[in-house]
Parts: sequence; C-alpha cells; structure tokens
Amino acid sequence: MKDTLQRFLFEEANVRGELVQLEESWRAVLERHDYPEPVRQMLGEALVAATLLAATMKFNGSITLQVRGDGPISLLVADCSPDFQPGEDQPAYQIRGMASWQGEVPKGDLASRFGTGHLVITIDPGKGGKRYQGVVALAGESLAEAIDDYLERSEQLPTRMWLAVAGEQAAGMLLQRLPGGDSEEEDWQRLSALAGTITGQELLALPGEQLLHRLFHEEDRRQFAPQQVSFSCHCSRERIAAALRGMGREEVKDMLAEKGKIEASCQFCNQHYHFDVVDVEQIFAAEISPQGSDRRH
Repeated sequence: MKDTLQRFLFEEANVRGELVQLEESWRAVLERHDYPEPVRQMLGEALVAATLLAATMKFNGSITLQVRGDGPISLLVADCSPDFQPGEDQPAYQIRGMASWQGEVPKGDLASRFGTGHLVITIDPGKGGKRYQGVVALAGESLAEAIDDYLERSEQLPTRMWLAVAGEQAAGMLLQRLPGGDSEEEDWQRLSALAGTITGQELLALPGEQLLHRLFHEEDRRQFAPQQVSFSCHCSRERIAAALRGMGREEVKDMLAEKGKIEASCQFCNQHYHFDVVDVEQIFAAEISPQGSDRRH
C-alpha cells in the first residue's frame, strides 16, 4: 500500500518501528514546483522524515522539520500534521513541503548542498499546548544521520532512520529504542543490524508487509493497521486576509497605491491570491465602529 505509515513494535525488546511509503502525496508536492533533482531528493527525504517523527508522538498539532544553510539550498521545510478523526484511535497524516535554492545544486553530502547550516525541529501541539523548537548544527553525511544525531542528543533516544527517494516515490523506516523497560543493548543492536541490511530500492519497491517480513521474520513483532498519508496545505484566502489585517490599514493601503493590487502566493502549494481595493476595504470593514457607538480605538 502506497501513501501509508505502518507502525510496528518489538515489545520484548522495547523498540518501536515505523515504515512510510509515499507516492501520490509526494507527486502532489512535485506538481506544484519544478525542483532540480538534488533538491527533489532532499525534500522527499525531509517529508518522509517528518512523517516518521510525527508518528512517534500523539498530538493533534504539527511537526515541522527545517534545514537552513548558506549553501545552494538555503531552506528546506517539511511539515506533517496528524489528523485524529472522531471515533478513530489512529490518525491520518497530512504533509506539505517546500524548498528554496539558488544556482546549480550539486549531488553529494549535506555540506555540499546546504553549506554551513542548522537542523530545526518544531513541535506545535495545537490549542492549549506549548510550542517546542530544537535547533542543532547540521551534522552528518545525510539527512537521516543528522536527525539520528539530533534525537540522540536532545531526546536521549537511540534512533536509526533510513530514507530513499527516486522519481515519484519516497520512503523511509525508523527504529527507536523506547525509554524505560527491561530492554537489553543486545536487542537494540540486533534489530538495528537487521534493519541496516535494507536497501533504498527495497524501501521504494517492496510492499510494506513483505519488506518487514524480510527484515524481521524471526523476531516477535506486533504490527498495527496502516495509516493514510496525504498532501494537504493549510493556506486559505482567510489566512492571507488575517495576515494583511495584522499589517495594518495604512501599510496595506500603501501597497495598493504602489501596485494597484496585492498578490500573495503560498510557498507550499503555489496557490495564488489576489486582493483589490474592494477586497481590502472588506478586510478592514470590521474595524470601523458602527454609527453612534462610543467604542474608541
């Protein structure tokens, strides 16, 4: 099954795992921007990684993975939001992503593509929750290595991640040693070694059940029902209008006087929004006090 996240658990070893395989959702991202191949690869890996990370947490907010650098790729953003529906104990996952680059992007390690940079992971649990952001220097040869290093240092959770992207497919797998329990280091090392035999081609081509059986057929493994992953963007005309309102009437009027209209585009889905004089008047109409009101501004 494509566009799914498959969770599994080695209960006796106190280790959890996740497998993500994307196709239509990844294609939806590609259709909105013309990225060169090296950028496509990094963005696909980031989207898979964000989904894997989101599945390790139970919340209704979002997790955002960013890589910022001074190299050819200056910014990479992947966002994943678990979507818990009423009556469902397992969420679906909604993803979106974008990248900014300049000039020719070489193939190679992280340093050759991003230069000196930082990995930023932001967890927003939504209403009533406290937003958390972790920032570390970008380290390692690959994005998977950088995230493994971040999790081990910031969360003290030994983690291994494998990522693969080719054409219109992106996939990845995560193993993570859970805190507490009676797990042995030997169990973690054995499962990590088994998972480490996987190839990028197998991640992309083999059905999830077949892949997990090949890797762990001799292990006592509990497997959960697959969860759907789809592309979705949070932008809307109402959100853009709210942003304009936040800028203030005078600044927005100056923008209108200069260009005759206001144009805004979503960097994630490439949706374009246009606002003319009438639209702007409607945006700020609510700030006008009704006649006879003693309300002051």
